[in-house]
Amino acid sequence: MDVGLPHLDRLFDYAVPETLAHVAVPGSRVRVRFAGRLVDGYVVERAATSDQPRLSDLSKSLSDEVVLPVETIELVRAVADHYAGTFSDVVRLAVPSRHAATERAEVKPVPEPPAPDVTPGPLASYPEGAGYLTALSSGASPRAAWTVVPVSSATGDWAEGFAAAAAACVASGRSAVIVVPDLKDVTRLLPAVERRVGRGLVARQTADLGPAARYRAFLRGSRGQARVVVGTRSAVFAPVADLGLVCVWDDGDDLLSDPHAPYPHARDVAAIRVTQRGAALLLGSYARTAEVQAWVARGWVRPIAMTAARARTEAPAVRIASDDDFTLERDPSARAARLPHQAFTVVRTGLSQGPVLVQVPRAGYLVGLSCRTCREPVRCPYCRGRVRTDVSAGSSDPVTTCTWCGRTVLAWTCPHCGGATWRSSRVGSSRTAEELGRAFPGVTVRQSAMDNVVTQVDSSPCLVVATPGAEPVAEGGYAAALLLDTTVLLNRPDLRAGEEALRRWLLATALVRPATDGGTVLAVGPSPSRALQALTRVDPVGFAERELAERTEASLPPAVRLTVAQGDWGALSELGQSLSDVPDVVVLGPALVAPPEDDSDPLARLVVKAPLASGPVLADALRTFMARRSARKDQRAVRVKVDPVDVG
Repeated sequence: MDVGLPHLDRLFDYAVPETLAHVAVPGSRVRVRFAGRLVDGYVVERAATSDQPRLSDLSKSLSDEVVLPVETIELVRAVADHYAGTFSDVVRLAVPSRHAATERAEVKPVPEPPAPDVTPGPLASYPEGAGYLTALSSGASPRAAWTVVPVSSATGDWAEGFAAAAAACVASGRSAVIVVPDLKDVTRLLPAVERRVGRGLVARQTADLGPAARYRAFLRGSRGQARVVVGTRSAVFAPVADLGLVCVWDDGDDLLSDPHAPYPHARDVAAIRVTQRGAALLLGSYARTAEVQAWVARGWVRPIAMTAARARTEAPAVRIASDDDFTLERDPSARAARLPHQAFTVVRTGLSQGPVLVQVPRAGYLVGLSCRTCREPVRCPYCRGRVRTDVSAGSSDPVTTCTWCGRTVLAWTCPHCGGATWRSSRVGSSRTAEELGRAFPGVTVRQSAMDNVVTQVDSSPCLVVATPGAEPVAEGGYAAALLLDTTVLLNRPDLRAGEEALRRWLLATALVRPATDGGTVLAVGPSPSRALQALTRVDPVGFAERELAERTEASLPPAVRLTVAQGDWGALSELGQSLSDVPDVVVLGPALVAPPEDDSDPLARLVVKAPLASGPVLADALRTFMARRSARKDQRAVRVKVDPVDVG
């Protein structure tokens, strides 16, 4: 039933009246009376008998459409158990809301499509890539992690590679599901898949579609009309006829982790699904996460990757320029825009050949201010919040405001040294665009950030200043790319800071022409950084191997199962006590996160670690605890995340 209470996370028996016997089929939607009110539910199974002495009748059948087939039921149950969640929470992510008119609409026949185009495409350039496609075409189910060379050329065209894999799967008589992080990736991938498979056999499932279009796409997959489903994270649950392949692009992107309980990650859902169905798996990315590297190390997936030496010949030329204060102070041209001379040289050379990309990790104007004398961060004199400077809409004058209380900061004095002036410690994309515009007069400067994303630019010379994820695609590729303020990404207080920084830099590098065509990437940052060294070597695999080894030594994910619970101090103390008897489980905390605002318990965090083999036992213990709290109507807030993406 569609009831999110953990202690009701089980099946309930109802009698099927004779009038509903032909429509209340397994997998269909029904409505039942429960606890004095009508609630929605799904028929999971029809049985001749029940162990319950008295049964209430089904109140209504909403439709005889099978929206929850047996395969989806098994997948939803497994995902809920893995993440210590409930069936109803997961099924809301897997099955879209019903649209009755779409369901009753006449089904138009799909014209017979041509034979799928099974030419190998870019995968043929990689060791074992062609063999993977051959295995798919023959009906086998190989599992692979494809590390794509970051370059704007056929070798780095991941969309064409995924389309080739889908076509090979369809040629074997099976269906495929392809999951990508966002709409930009869907827009790039969809034409390639339709060209190879046929437009009539492809369905798009994304959150931007209206209720009717989204439900129509869902039904096309469940009815077997679409053989390939392309979509964002929820598409990983899409029901299809005879699943043969699941593809996931860029599994390190946090958009693939659902923000709703129980917070499943599309990569792990895909792994559970292909294991249940015996299907193939293709994980593609310019980088490689520690989670995927752990699967490679265990032999559960096979790598498809070029050697680092071969990748460097295919990719743009990547170099590092130091951004320390000494280098900037001795370089007169660098002081104006706080860029080393080498960066100006790369930009000038790139502009003579085409557009140049400048990646800045933060949007805004001056997003970090510090005292010019003692370098202490500038804090609001009213609330002690962080202060930043931005240019408001309709004005060219920067305004300094507090990010907490919103007050304008006019007269400021440093409480540490008495200084009255500040300097910019973190420069945003708007200020960077302004400085580059002064440094390169006459050159068009375009900005692309979260509030104003540019999707594409032509091949004419221009400067494109963009934040990570908002980089537009350039016609023919960028002539050069400049990666600024790399220490901002590297210094994030997160376990995955280096991994995430390398992933974002590689995504920008992938938009640049190969070195044979003059493509150049310059990263401004600390040259000893391991992530930057991996970038210059174009060696994300080596970085992932070392990252996994260090996490294993420190007993950190993915070498262990990690659970982070946040909520009231008292409730988390009870959770810690209940888990203390679970074998091999280590309970850390609870630790104070924020002081109480009134007489309530303070906000706290509890961290639980367990060996991988004890993961199911830990998840079951968590579910049991949450069910007991629900049964006794404990109102104290507790949020549990199993294998969270952000580990700070």
